[in-house]
Amino acid sequence: MATQLIENKLKLLPEKPGCYLMKDVNGSVIYVGKSKNLKNRVRSYFKSKQVGRRAELVREIRDYDIITVSTDKEAFLLEITLIKKYQPYYNVQLKQGTGYPYIEITREHDPQTRLTSIVHKDGGYYFGPYPNVYAAQATLKFIQKVFPLRRCHGYQGRPCLYYHMGQCLGACFNKVPQKEYDEQIKKIKSFLNGDIGWVKQDLTEKMSQAAANLEFERAAEIRDQLKYIEETVEKQKIISNDNTQRDIFNYYVDKSWISIQIFFLRQAKLLRRETKMFPLTDASDPEDTFATFIVQFYEQKNRVLPKEVLLPEGFDNHTLAEVLKVPVRTPKRGQKKSLLDMAKDNAKLKLDDKFRLLELGNRKTKGAQKEIFNALGLPYGHIIESFDHSHIQGADPVSALVVFKDGEPFKTAYRKYKLKGEVEHQNGGDEVRNTREVVRRRYGRLLREHKKMPDLILMDGGQIQVDACEDVLRNELNLNIPVAGMVKDDKHRTNHLLFGDPINGIPLKLIPLNPQSEGFYLMTRIQDGVHRFAITFHRRRHAKNALSSRLDSIKGIGPKSRNKLLRTFGSMKKIKEASIEDLRAAGLTLPQSQTVKLTL
Repeated sequence: MATQLIENKLKLLPEKPGCYLMKDVNGSVIYVGKSKNLKNRVRSYFKSKQVGRRAELVREIRDYDIITVSTDKEAFLLEITLIKKYQPYYNVQLKQGTGYPYIEITREHDPQTRLTSIVHKDGGYYFGPYPNVYAAQATLKFIQKVFPLRRCHGYQGRPCLYYHMGQCLGACFNKVPQKEYDEQIKKIKSFLNGDIGWVKQDLTEKMSQAAANLEFERAAEIRDQLKYIEETVEKQKIISNDNTQRDIFNYYVDKSWISIQIFFLRQAKLLRRETKMFPLTDASDPEDTFATFIVQFYEQKNRVLPKEVLLPEGFDNHTLAEVLKVPVRTPKRGQKKSLLDMAKDNAKLKLDDKFRLLELGNRKTKGAQKEIFNALGLPYGHIIESFDHSHIQGADPVSALVVFKDGEPFKTAYRKYKLKGEVEHQNGGDEVRNTREVVRRRYGRLLREHKKMPDLILMDGGQIQVDACEDVLRNELNLNIPVAGMVKDDKHRTNHLLFGDPINGIPLKLIPLNPQSEGFYLMTRIQDGVHRFAITFHRRRHAKNALSSRLDSIKGIGPKSRNKLLRTFGSMKKIKEASIEDLRAAGLTLPQSQTVKLTL
């Protein structure tokens, strides 16, 4: 149901192309869309029946903004910019990076070959990405042995170890002619583009010779090296008539979900594939979602643009080509058309499998989270945050924060806090102080950074923690985030939620959850998770502080020397086992090293 504010604004919408930004009750942008006609598109959200993800979005909208532009192309570009800026919850959220490495030939005065997961626009040559990290590492080692460039840090006035091993051209002590580098780089590029016949023959002969000499370990090493090289650069299955690097995109839509399949053609072979699936927010126009996805896909840091992108029919290839800066084509027949069809078939297969798993998964995640919000009488929220504290008789107090998003751990958002104040031990004063400090630090920072607040805070404890949390939120930060306590019974089992808002006149009361329900299991997971996270953090900090104190007691070991030992060895056991030479290598003087050995 549209608010009166939205109803009034709908009457003023222009019939122009542009972008719209949907906002929630906190004013946060939760969805960005584009349209050729803003009036028709934005009105459709509130004047038509919605289902699935789009219905969920509309329930959360409390306001919107629009930005008009002159052309459809400008709207397309603006949408990408706004999505990058606001990272809206209901837009496509791509993880940064594929996790696959590239082999890079650096563009430097003295170039080198290396593995990297981030592609920079620095003029270097990048090959990959390679799905098998071990294969990529083995191939790089082979290249560095057979086609050496620079292996050291550069000029140091003397030959490096790699030079003596024949794996460095000598930049460490000499000026290497550019021609020599160019010849090596040409060979490396040819090798990585698939010219490995001579390499396979040479390695096969060496493997046979090692086996004949009963050097079976050596033969196995060569066999593995051969396998890895084949996996990274050999033309396993020729599927094209040329070596043009191509990415092929196709998609399939069903039940308000879209499945996108990407094929990566390199050196005339299908190197790898990726599948992305997500519910559609703008279900009326999946083509727009698909086109936006493609641009977002290449906006990531470690994506190398191919020489050509292939898409199905129905898209403005000219505009996409301008945005991506590479040719975008739609094949009509032949091998490329067959690959495009195969990508669609795979997209459909993946989505069909997804539906079979979704029902069970949703009951255990999103459905479980909905049970918690329903029990508290709250509208559904996506983010739950929970705190727990840990200390040993007041020593080294810490707090930990875990975040659950739609019923699943959101581990990149977890946080650890070293608490500042001295803890007290009467009437729960330590819990109050710790709670107030960590709540103030967490949500004060979110306010300063204008970031979205959680929809619910679960405190691991009873009324003391809930009151302390709500006092800071309401009276210091002016925030109205719901807070509940996870309460244990006399057998130390959590069986109730404590919820209310005494500051605003709503008394706290115990709310039971069915012990057999998914909501109860989720609450238990949250409580166990935050407790385990806090305990682990505290143990590490306490052990480190205890080690620091013991090192401080050694005569002649000051803070700088102590930190050198901690950085190098990390534990008392390893420091005890270290030799005098090891201690000196860590930065200690000979007298200091001898004192440490005698003391420990």
